[in-house]
Amino acid sequence: MAINATIHKVTVNIADIDRHYYQDHELTVAQHPSETDLRFMIRVIAFILNAHEDLHFTQGLCNDDEPELWQKSLTDEIELWIDLGQPDEKRIRKASSRAKKVKIYTYHERKAKVWREHYQKHLNRFTHLSVCHIQAEGLESLAKRSMQLQCTIQDGALYLTDEHTEVLVTLQHD
Repeated sequence: MAINATIHKVTVNIADIDRHYYQDHELTVAQHPSETDLRFMIRVIAFILNAHEDLHFTQGLCNDDEPELWQKSLTDEIELWIDLGQPDEKRIRKASSRAKKVKIYTYHERKAKVWREHYQKHLNRFTHLSVCHIQAEGLESLAKRSMQLQCTIQDGALYLTDEHTEVLVTLQHD
């Protein structure tokens, strides 16, 4: 018997001072049975950092042909492709050929460092690719089936809080 995904209802109030973006979002996000709470929350952070009315979660882990998140135009062109972790060069090339802009968010310090060192020369040739490392102690403690989050982004730092916990998320851009 297959294990079903866990459905999360996330209400997030975003005050992105760096981008001058102030909006509330009501999200329904499925967490794949094999997905950790940390990875799930990194997806939520990726949404927050790129929040837009046309940004959507995809089937992600269930579909190799789609990113974790994407933003499409009215003509179904992929404006933004967002992946997590350490994708291989083939996946990066595919994303770069299909989307106007590609963002990769890494989150395991040691794995990300090895990946960056291995792929650095390949990453530099993709002009519309950006890589950002997310560092956040205790981020997985925010993962609940129903979440009310407040987020402030200022000077490249993200402050994420719920009624009990505050987490500082730092971003390291390559």
